[in-house]
Amino acid sequence: MPCRPQPLRIAIDTGGTFTDCVWIDPTTKRLRMLKVFSTPYDPSRAIVDALEKIAPAKDVILLHGTTVGTNTLLERKGARTALVTTAGFEDAIEIGRQARPKLYDFFFDRIELLVPKDLRFGINERTASDGEILTAPTLDDLQSLTVQLAAAKPQAIAISLLFSFANPKNELSVATALKPLAVPLSISHQILPEFREYERTSTVVINAYLQPVMQRYLENLESRAGGEFIRRDVACNVSLSTSKTDSATEKVGAAAKTVHDVEERRFSAAKSANKNAGALAPVPRIFVMQSSGGITALSTAAREPVRTVLSGPAGGVVGAAATARASGFDRIIAFDMGGTSTDVSLVEGEITTATDAHVAGLPVSVPMLDIHTVGAGGGSLARFDAAGVLRVGPESAGADPGPICYGRGLQPTVTDANLLLGRLQPTRFLGGDFTLDLDRTRRLTQEWLKKQSANLALEKFAAGVIRVVNSTMEKAIRVVSIERGRDPRHFALVAFGGAGGLHACALAEALSIPHVIVPAFPGALSALGILASDVVKDYSRTVLWRVSGKVPTEQLRREFTTLEKTATKDFRREAWQGSPRYHGSVDLRYRGQGYELNILLTKNLLRDFEQEHRRRYGYTHPNREVELVTLRLRATLKCTHVHGGADAPVRPRAKRGGISSPKVPVLFDSRKLETKIYSRDDLRPGQKYSGPAIITEYSATTVIPPGKKFRVDKANNIIVSI
Repeated sequence: MPCRPQPLRIAIDTGGTFTDCVWIDPTTKRLRMLKVFSTPYDPSRAIVDALEKIAPAKDVILLHGTTVGTNTLLERKGARTALVTTAGFEDAIEIGRQARPKLYDFFFDRIELLVPKDLRFGINERTASDGEILTAPTLDDLQSLTVQLAAAKPQAIAISLLFSFANPKNELSVATALKPLAVPLSISHQILPEFREYERTSTVVINAYLQPVMQRYLENLESRAGGEFIRRDVACNVSLSTSKTDSATEKVGAAAKTVHDVEERRFSAAKSANKNAGALAPVPRIFVMQSSGGITALSTAAREPVRTVLSGPAGGVVGAAATARASGFDRIIAFDMGGTSTDVSLVEGEITTATDAHVAGLPVSVPMLDIHTVGAGGGSLARFDAAGVLRVGPESAGADPGPICYGRGLQPTVTDANLLLGRLQPTRFLGGDFTLDLDRTRRLTQEWLKKQSANLALEKFAAGVIRVVNSTMEKAIRVVSIERGRDPRHFALVAFGGAGGLHACALAEALSIPHVIVPAFPGALSALGILASDVVKDYSRTVLWRVSGKVPTEQLRREFTTLEKTATKDFRREAWQGSPRYHGSVDLRYRGQGYELNILLTKNLLRDFEQEHRRRYGYTHPNREVELVTLRLRATLKCTHVHGGADAPVRPRAKRGGISSPKVPVLFDSRKLETKIYSRDDLRPGQKYSGPAIITEYSATTVIPPGKKFRVDKANNIIVSI
């Protein structure tokens, strides 16, 4: 009996300017790549157009990294959200914490709240810190609350009662009473069963604020791709097969070795839109990347969108760590510069998550990769402020109209500046299939400068734009390294995204970072990381146990067993195949402290906590009680490796003989230098090269300043010595 062909796995990362797609061709076993312009007004349109180009009428599994949640928060375009909380605590999300970003600024504008005062409702109830129900909401109170909410006509409701993590009974009573309103409910003990009511409430409010938007987006994506919608909670998940043997490093590392086998879809074909968006058959099964670095079912992403606010950048961190490890580096700073923003993250060995992130100025306490984002990208707009000082970003030209050199933009961007300096080559952009308009860029930039009354030569202005944007990105790298006690001199900078290679060497030199790694697929590394990601689910519960010298092993075992049973139930409900692996950890602190350290669960938990406390803060309190605050469980299900079960393709031998590399004038530090232009495919593994040089490829361009050495290693990553 013939075997049924495996579905084609396609990873798609939606960025501000381009939508990146990667997949393994089932016939040739080659990694293939496609870049199309993003469609910000409807991101699903670019995705469906790409699917039609890649695999029309084929069985497809789509792994998707999305910026819908992030953009919705940044632009404040979410749902009309109501908040139900314990009476007397309606203003907790407005009061927040005493920490202020600008302590002495009397004119500081606070972040706009997602829930206005007239949409906050209190109910008379109280649960004690140990879980005892002191006051249960009465039937009359619940009916009155329902009437008030019905009159307010919210599009989503967040429910966050005091100490619901200790006993959810009162929250369940409120949720049951509000169910007839037929609007999405976000319930705190289900989203985040942890203490700190401000952060928990903020997280649940964000989930409610995003839920209708994300649900509409995913519904639109699936319907455009020919589906019905995600309420078939189980059916869409059955066929994503799993393997117990593969790791993300092996997946991405194996794919990185096939760099010379990449078959690149041409931009001209990708740019032409096919209007028959509903012609795909059978229906693609869709999974979504989470901020924690793992994929989840479509239905889960629609129900808990707060877990996807850093969906795309998380794929980049996974891909960067794996490709760097293939080159022998396990301490890295991931530097992802795309069209609208730059995302940086520090990785020491294993990728770790944090639960104290802020997105768009709002606290989010679900597990997320520790990623710092700034508004600096290839499409960031240049401008002069009221004092005549040059600024770059955070506003971006995006995909529409885009930079001037793309043919529609009217205001200069970072991409235009790189073109004016000679660092981008007009005829080598996207593999030569899209020509950058240098003449238009020169003309419109000159006209724009005249309107700004700026008496600057084009090249001087362009160099200034690069210095300003580099300064912004240098500060971002300092935030994740120096400000957190890490010396960047002990790390390698992994540069990816379409614009990462253009700026990485200058940033590494400014921060004394010894090596820059440009991965094998820099412009699509986020998508490649998504393709290699595993299924991940995170669980937590606050317990607040005080211990002195001895860990309550039996209590810990019972609590983690309960969390594991919940995870098993969730995996079974979504019909995932295989057995998940569980990784437990505990948040600990000394009694009296306000913040915790997350420590891996071992038999030496207290000793490990003291060692980490000494490493982080320089001291310990041997005689002080320790508090076990929150228990955390990560359930991971290894997915099929990226080349579909076949052996990794053997890398073709490098071309022999002389390589003719043209030279062009490029501006470096106010000096024009004759610079070699290399096609990445022509670089010989193991051979050393010298800057100045420009390396072009389909998805990115890399600039090597004068005096720097670089080589291509066995993993086909470019290693630059600073």
